[in-house]
Amino acid sequence: MSDDHTHVQEFFTARAADWDSRFPHDGPAYAAAVADLGLRPGDRVLDAGCGTGRALPPLRAAVGASGVVMGADLTPAMLEAAVRAGRDRAGRLLLADVAALPLRSGALDAVFAAGLIAHLPHPEKNLRELARVVRPGGTLALFHPIGRAALAARQGRQITPDDLRAETNLRPLLARSRWSMTSYVDEDARFLTLAVREA
Repeated sequence: MSDDHTHVQEFFTARAADWDSRFPHDGPAYAAAVADLGLRPGDRVLDAGCGTGRALPPLRAAVGASGVVMGADLTPAMLEAAVRAGRDRAGRLLLADVAALPLRSGALDAVFAAGLIAHLPHPEKNLRELARVVRPGGTLALFHPIGRAALAARQGRQITPDDLRAETNLRPLLARSRWSMTSYVDEDARFLTLAVREA
């Protein structure tokens, strides 16, 4: 396990037990972002870096009983919190690194990733792995329940020019990773970038 993984696991393990109670009003934002992903009944979708699984119920509602919903996370404590919340009933939970997913190429129709990009040790390589498991024409949603400026203010920091989520940085990063950005929203109430997997 690399130092990057250890740091991420330590960060989220320490916060897993009260994660949902720290952000109790994010549910509608997750549901709206899932709706914008454009899933259809029967689709196969992964919540990459699913944490406590807050996206799993709206993902299940979008793909229906015939669809496949999976949540992958690196931190056992977060997956345990998802089970305690009953969200494992909405999708299969995987203890897995999004940098090396245990899925065949082209297995999915879509990937939903909330708050993930800031924790990727090798963003281009890691986004390429997400592209690998999605069929050509499939979709990716990079989501956060608040925008970049609001998040920076909450954390007591300034947005820097090298912020990966800035459109000028994210669009070419996605393109190098086999994704084509189709929309970009960065407002106080949410951050949502949608992209399509290139052929």
